Amino acid sequence: MTKEEPDERGGVPATKPRWRRALGVIASLAIVSGLLVGVLPAIADFGEVWSAIQSLTWMETVSLLLAAAWNILTYQFIILAALPGLTLLRAFVVGQISTAVTNTLPAGSAIGVGVTYTMFSSFGFDAGSIAIAAVVTGLWNTFVKLGLPVIALAILTIGGSSNPALQSAAVTGVAVLAGAVVLLALVLSSEAIARTAGDRLGAVVSRVARPFRLGPYRWGDGFAAFRAQSVDLLRRRWLAITAATLVSHLSLFFLLLLSLRHVGVPATDVSGPEALAAFALVRLVTAVPITPGNLGIVEVGLTAALVVAGGDESLVVAAVLIYRALSYVLQIPLGLVAYVIWQTKRSWRTAPAD
Repeated sequence: MTKEEPDERGGVPATKPRWRRALGVIASLAIVSGLLVGVLPAIADFGEVWSAIQSLTWMETVSLLLAAAWNILTYQFIILAALPGLTLLRAFVVGQISTAVTNTLPAGSAIGVGVTYTMFSSFGFDAGSIAIAAVVTGLWNTFVKLGLPVIALAILTIGGSSNPALQSAAVTGVAVLAGAVVLLALVLSSEAIARTAGDRLGAVVSRVARPFRLGPYRWGDGFAAFRAQSVDLLRRRWLAITAATLVSHLSLFFLLLLSLRHVGVPATDVSGPEALAAFALVRLVTAVPITPGNLGIVEVGLTAALVVAGGDESLVVAAVLIYRALSYVLQIPLGLVAYVIWQTKRSWRTAPAD
């Protein structure tokens, strides 16, 4: 247990009351239930949805399972690129356990970070390397989420189509992405600039968070430490990290597109660029998790975007449910398998480096 830092009034911040945590869990369950049980059945006839799922041939099922396996494998490429010395099996074990936690528990993303740190530490990686890998992979994932609407809009524009929602998302994505890249470049260029940028950004966030009784945030030292430890990693491996992140996101999109085609949504109804636009919009909107794994929000968001693009309601819902079963639900039992592997492989345990 770490010692709590005093807040700006000199005291120690109180632990969040149990009733507030319970209220968060109830709210999360209510959102998921309302979206999955209330909204989706209102969009499509679930009898027709089930018929579309049952119509899959064995070859289509196998191809979907292979696409899902490849998609899960690509998750490991990112951390392998950012944490030199890590093996594929260990990356899989850590990734699946943390993903299973993220997909099932309220505030699972935060807990998943703790699980990841604990497991990598048990493999002998030092705290600095783990932290830098987590920050860099998180940044690169965010960059891709911000950039995908721009790519989708460019492809649609070349094809002669337009999408007002995508245009707004693309403009927002470009602005935020440009600002983030400039800030990252400044932080990496000088320790003094890194410290100043961290202090100023922390002050801005503290002012925004103060009404919610959060903060204050002092990020100058953190930004300086990030610069010192990440410059060498990015100099050597930025291309591998970028390529792995792009492959991972595009593999996830391919799983969605394959699901659409296999249930019978033709390109004449929802083209590849239109599917990419829907995927990019939902990825951007759900960048901040509201429910575990954004359960319910992704399903309704993708369904709405694909139906607006021209897809049949029942077929679209069937495709989205297959896609989420293979990209979200499948990760949970795999997380249990990974946990068994981690408990069994005692030989992996080693003291972390200084």
